[in-house]
Amino acid sequence: MAVQQIFTSTHAQDTSSAAGDTTLPTVQVQGSRELPPTYNPPTATSATKIEAPLRDIPQTVNVVPNQLLRDQNVTSMEKALRLVPGVGLSHGDGQRDQVTIRGFTAIADQFIDGLRDDALYFRDLSNIEQVEVLKGPASVLYGRGSSGGLINRITKKPGIDKSEITAQVGSHDQRRGEFDVARNLKDSGIAFRVTGAIERADSYRNNQFLDREAFAPSLSFKLGTNTDLLLQAEYLSDRRVTDFGIPAYRGRPVDVSASTYYGARNARDVDTSQSDVTALGFTLTHRFSDTLSVRNAFRHYAYKLDRNNTLVGAVNEAALTASLNRSNVRRDEEGYFNQTELTQKTTLGGMAHQFLYGIEVGKQDKDQFFRTQNNIATVSLFNPVLPVLPLTVTAAPSTDNLGIMTTSSAYVQDLVTLSKEWKALAGLRYDRFEQETQERRVGQRNLARTDTAWSPRVGLVYQPRSNQSYYAAFSKSFQPSGEAFPLASNNAEIAPEETTNKEIGGKFDFLDGMASASASVFRLERTNIKATDPATNRLIPIGVQRTDGLELTFTGDLSHGWQVYSGYAYLDAKVTSSIARDAGQPVQGKRATLTPRHSANLWVTKAFDDGYRAGAGINYVADRFANPGNTVTLPVYTTVDAMIGYRLAKLDLQLNVNNLFDRKYIISGHGTSPLLNLPGAPRNVQVTARYNF
Repeated sequence: MAVQQIFTSTHAQDTSSAAGDTTLPTVQVQGSRELPPTYNPPTATSATKIEAPLRDIPQTVNVVPNQLLRDQNVTSMEKALRLVPGVGLSHGDGQRDQVTIRGFTAIADQFIDGLRDDALYFRDLSNIEQVEVLKGPASVLYGRGSSGGLINRITKKPGIDKSEITAQVGSHDQRRGEFDVARNLKDSGIAFRVTGAIERADSYRNNQFLDREAFAPSLSFKLGTNTDLLLQAEYLSDRRVTDFGIPAYRGRPVDVSASTYYGARNARDVDTSQSDVTALGFTLTHRFSDTLSVRNAFRHYAYKLDRNNTLVGAVNEAALTASLNRSNVRRDEEGYFNQTELTQKTTLGGMAHQFLYGIEVGKQDKDQFFRTQNNIATVSLFNPVLPVLPLTVTAAPSTDNLGIMTTSSAYVQDLVTLSKEWKALAGLRYDRFEQETQERRVGQRNLARTDTAWSPRVGLVYQPRSNQSYYAAFSKSFQPSGEAFPLASNNAEIAPEETTNKEIGGKFDFLDGMASASASVFRLERTNIKATDPATNRLIPIGVQRTDGLELTFTGDLSHGWQVYSGYAYLDAKVTSSIARDAGQPVQGKRATLTPRHSANLWVTKAFDDGYRAGAGINYVADRFANPGNTVTLPVYTTVDAMIGYRLAKLDLQLNVNNLFDRKYIISGHGTSPLLNLPGAPRNVQVTARYNF
């Protein structure tokens, strides 16, 4: 895990110590460690910024551990987040990771080691140890955004000795190689780790391809007995066809092959997205004493996007035709975030406290340039003969500006043991978020606004036994108009949206902590919601949206080599107040887009004594609506995946079969348009070989 403060030495101590004992354990500064092959990690850092037992956190936290990522052969955020209950999938305009959490968009709620990473690209997981999904508003620690939750990727770090190379081949000419090399030079106080990946593939989608490279070196130093410095860098290049999926007809996605593409015939030349991301950062940690430590984390990133796309802008159901729109999109961003956090353990009034005091500052410059031309061609709805299209759109720019976003924040949090059976978590954050848009188009005025917000969180935990934990919590977050994009004339005068969450739940440990279950019931409400239609660039004032939900999980390392990871979510997400209309329908009373009422997943593996292991799982997603007017339904689907592996000395072989029964389904949509729906992959296989040396 990250170089950080750790107040609990072992999982066994976490679950068995008396809650009323105010003797404070030593604060340890710990480097990375090789995590055991578990499906049930006992701790997470995303909810509290300290590594705390999940049972002590009055909020839902879903952890997708490294062993599960390996067993399911997960290399993308989409596949990782399919494992998390309450998450809905968007295709992200064919150029970025994007999901909904508990019915609310999480387009900008991506973090890496607790630092904001809201650039719009597809992430690679070759440098990721585990993925943590914090449910509900989290502005108290992370600032703007996070209505339904946020996603925090925990990176692989130095501190271990490891040499692993991975080779993978799969359906549709997939070829991927990875490496992970780490050395811990204990005598010198230096450790390093280098990870990377290269991937080439075609696709089940016509014209689609993937060219990707990722590289992430890191280096740690002991600057003294109590001081550690971690340096990290990251590079990613990703090129693919910008795929918006297929249109709809009479309320359903058109009944065509999953391979059918609606764009340019020469898509590999003119419908591509090229993303390039570089990042540099450091984490400096110093321990003043056994009960006091400080951490300063910094990350600078640069992101460039060259996106060209063709999509369906309208459907003529009478003529059975679809008209195509075409766009050129350029984004050029750079920015930084810096967090300084002081962690203190103390006893006040006979109660043990873990205080976190933090300051965050950051700045982002987001340059963007769009050209769009509508009705560039017309094709048959069910049997499109694709046109050859030029790369560059000749229309006047629809967007040409520079957005400047400046963040300054302060926050405090206290995790306190009230008595033997009671704990509480309380926090408060103040944010000042300044936005400025410098326009380059003639006749357009510059825009600016400054928003300030207080974000509270409070939760109470009752632990009648060492393996039982019950909680109630309240939290609040804010979403300014320019949360992830520069201000525009249609939103510059709109006050921030606000989200409140009320939640009760329980967490339970079994088999001496080797297995865990959780249950939560919650109500999320977000006011003043707005969204933009990609075909018309029209702002849709959605209004007030509420989600009443239930989430259940069970994960664990059971006896005799069995492991299980499972979850279920019930989400009643709907717009409760709105003046808007979409596709001729009032939005009020409609269900939130891309949000199934029921979803469930189950994955089970079994390790055998002779080196073999096998696994299988099922993923169920009920029907969803593609657009706010609920005029297009994405049908219910169930898929089954399977895995078999064999380990021989230093070589680990694995076969994964996805969508075993070759079901036809729609995996994702856009969220504001009824016409942009992405078919899921038919049956496919991957063969993976990992060699440790």
